[in-house]
Amino acid sequence: MRKIVIGILIVFLYCFPFVYFSMYQDFANHSMLGYLVMIVATSLLAFVGTLFSNPIFLVIGNILSLIISYYFLGEMSGNERWGGYFKPLSPNQLLILVSFLNLIPQLIAMKLSNSYRNKNKVAS
Repeated sequence: MRKIVIGILIVFLYCFPFVYFSMYQDFANHSMLGYLVMIVATSLLAFVGTLFSNPIFLVIGNILSLIISYYFLGEMSGNERWGGYFKPLSPNQLLILVSFLNLIPQLIAMKLSNSYRNKNKVAS
């Protein structure tokens, strides 16, 4: 039961539009800090989610985050500067690229979580 509750909490936390937030910070403030926040937050969620719950919740969370980011990107489509800011890619293409690349640190965090859990099982 505890694993399910933690998994649902992880999904809710993943519902934040991480990629949109990062892209918006880049656009509005010309800052890459949003991408760093995204990498750190999703990596921590992946580590905790794998350590205390089932990884299927991470998959669901990533999909929901992508969908919510896509929705917010659509809301920005009326802004002329937004459409040309991420050249040579369109905002939608960058959304897919960043979402895919963000899976890499999450997979690393999941492996670290598994090795941490296995090391502590052996030591116990």
